Amino acid sequence: MQRTTTLFITILLLLWNAASGSDIPAEVAATLRKDILKEASWAMQQQPVTVTAQTSERSAGGKHDFYSEGDYWWPDPQNPSVPYIQRDGMTNPENFTAHRQAMIRFSRIIGALASAYKITKDEKYVKHALIHLRAWFLDPETLMNPNLQFAQAIKGRFTGRGIGIIDTIQLMEVAQGVLVMERSPAFDKKLLKGVRQWFSSYLSWLTTHPYGKDEMNAKNNHGTCWVMQVASFAKLAGNHDLLSFCSERYKTVLLPNQMASDGSFPLELARTKPYGYSLFNLDAMATICQILSDKKDNLWSFTLPDDRSIEKGIKFLYPFIADKSLWPYKADLMYWNDWPVAQPALIFGANACKSEAWFNTWKKLDHSPDTEEVIRNLPVRHPIIWL
Repeated sequence: MQRTTTLFITILLLLWNAASGSDIPAEVAATLRKDILKEASWAMQQQPVTVTAQTSERSAGGKHDFYSEGDYWWPDPQNPSVPYIQRDGMTNPENFTAHRQAMIRFSRIIGALASAYKITKDEKYVKHALIHLRAWFLDPETLMNPNLQFAQAIKGRFTGRGIGIIDTIQLMEVAQGVLVMERSPAFDKKLLKGVRQWFSSYLSWLTTHPYGKDEMNAKNNHGTCWVMQVASFAKLAGNHDLLSFCSERYKTVLLPNQMASDGSFPLELARTKPYGYSLFNLDAMATICQILSDKKDNLWSFTLPDDRSIEKGIKFLYPFIADKSLWPYKADLMYWNDWPVAQPALIFGANACKSEAWFNTWKKLDHSPDTEEVIRNLPVRHPIIWL
């Protein structure tokens, strides 16, 4: 009976792929199905927790403002009353992280519900997602203001920084989840309009505020993540001008300025966590390609005159994902043993470049990491909603 059920599910997935015109291998959905339904069951039991649930006395913002603190900044042991000092690569465990954790939880909930809806078409998942979307974006008592003016603050130095914009990579699966669920008969159209307006307002802030401009011009993974976020949010908001801008920025700034001739990312290799940062930047670039590629503008096939491309980047890192013991550079200062996991670059790349090896390696890796630092640096945790 169980084998018959499994076969039936596989046939349904194949028919679903054919009907949608998708390139998703049926095996991807089959691989993830059990985990998706388990996490969705958890998500169905969760009630909203937004930025208004907890506040920090160190925040210069108000109740509705997202607040976080610079990860690698610590009290001066010689004089705790003076401004914090930096210890690169070493996360301060006393930082205020409640808003970041709430946003990650929100991302997990919407990602899980959207994934379950995509493979089952059960409207119950959409109906529950609406409760969380309304709380975060529309309810005047619990909503988050559409800016990141007080993110990654440093005590005694800055009330917020452009670098903090990277915290909202966690909203990408929220935006993508809405795109997956928006055509459901259960999706409140007025709520959908409000969610789109929130992301439009946030995009306006991201592209006009000095913090946003600083982050856009960052030369490492922060610049990559600015493009990745703007592309994700612009797709939901229907902002075609920004989508075109992001595509051009990938071609003319990110790829040529960050990737070396061998496919590596020198700015990430120079960090105290070169392995984790290299994976993170590759995942972000691959996600940009996944979001923006279409028949007219396929970033997966875009190649610079000297042969640099996203495929080359994956080929560079792939051997060290398949066998980390081959890594020829220094080990990460922290969390060395927690990477790699099921990196989205592998599954996106496998789907776009038709690599069975990348796909098989992705299948074997951890799809449900529980280390907070890994989760924070893995904005795509529900790949089925992106494929």
